[in-house]
Amino acid sequence: MTQMNRRSFMKRAALSAAGLALASTFPCPGLCRELNINEKLNLAHVGLGGMQGDYHRGACSTENRVAICDVDKGLLERFGAEMPDAKLYVDFRDMYAEMGSKIDAVVITTPDHTHALAAIEAMKLGISPYVEKPLAHDVYQIRMMQKYAKEKNLASQMGTQIHEGDNYRRVVELVRSGAIGKISRIDVWCGVVWGGSPRTNDDVKVPENLDWDLWLGPAPERPYQPCYFNGNWRSFWDFGNGGMGDMGCHFMDLPFWALGLKYPKTIEASAPKPADEDYAGRDLHVEYVFPGVKGTTKELAVSWSDGVARPESLKKYGVEEGNGVLFIGEEGAIFSNYTAHRLILNDKNKTFEAPPQTIPASVGHHREWLNAIKEGTTDTTCNFGYSGRVAETILLGPVAYRCGKKLEYDAKKMAVTNCAAAAKILKQEARAGWEV
Repeated sequence: MTQMNRRSFMKRAALSAAGLALASTFPCPGLCRELNINEKLNLAHVGLGGMQGDYHRGACSTENRVAICDVDKGLLERFGAEMPDAKLYVDFRDMYAEMGSKIDAVVITTPDHTHALAAIEAMKLGISPYVEKPLAHDVYQIRMMQKYAKEKNLASQMGTQIHEGDNYRRVVELVRSGAIGKISRIDVWCGVVWGGSPRTNDDVKVPENLDWDLWLGPAPERPYQPCYFNGNWRSFWDFGNGGMGDMGCHFMDLPFWALGLKYPKTIEASAPKPADEDYAGRDLHVEYVFPGVKGTTKELAVSWSDGVARPESLKKYGVEEGNGVLFIGEEGAIFSNYTAHRLILNDKNKTFEAPPQTIPASVGHHREWLNAIKEGTTDTTCNFGYSGRVAETILLGPVAYRCGKKLEYDAKKMAVTNCAAAAKILKQEARAGWEV
């Protein structure tokens, strides 16, 4: 008899525990296959547009693609022809019902508002998730994703692919070396702007290849509009969180990694225009205050700016790049973007030798996750425990913007203590049948 490895055992246990919870939604699948450590994983893709179309599929091409899912039947047919062994699904709930016992891992790259349910239903079955940033649509969903990943002891990964780059590794080492003394402030900025415009025509017909109701998922019912597609759904609160929700995790990942940040104490946001109930804001500037950690002052200020907004510190340190992170300390600053960094010392005559390289090169963001699944570990650098803190901090920026005031945040209780209206944004209402 083939010996079950730890991964297979955990998945069987997960399936047994999930049976009753899933019964009201769809039938409980049978026991999963036994997985040898040297086998290829059985992998599914949920959401086939955008980066999933080429990047994610290519990065996971070493594994068996057994199922693909998308609400666009045209995309399904296109990618189904390229992966003839994969079963095709329009609804991920049907996929899990029929294939749950045969799937080891799933890559989820739907619009943000359906990330959480697709991942949680997978984790209930012992399926390890890779989910694009910013993990989920609201803070409560992130907390639930963290809960299931921990309870089921699953290898998880958030899609912040820049985390695998050597440049970020060198910056983390430089920050931790104390090159600029105690850090008091970190400014983060990105010129991202999405082009979705408020809907203007409620008479547009839904394309025949699109299941509009499934695309809406947990979001409130609304008429179909072409302006929600090609990534522009990020411009609407029902589906995304603007440019900050799109790119914030990629850039904020660096200070969280370098300093081991947890959660902010206060969040304050501003923009040229006040928040709209439907249309996500742009040109946001968000100010966070974190409790001090090793290598920082007693309190640490962290900011985010998107669109045309820029932090004031850039002029002082001669930084002109369009996107980046600026660590500001007692003795100077460290600037980094995706591919390069530089040390800016207050004393121009002072020199600093680069610290030794202690963080090893990445095997690849996807490969790290795939290897962890095969080895029965949870050792991924952007697991939900870590990346969830980054994503939660990012999502708190739009919460402050929509509330229109400086928020005081109790992370332990997942509560804003000085604004009752924030509660409905931290945990948003979902349509019946789509609750997390």
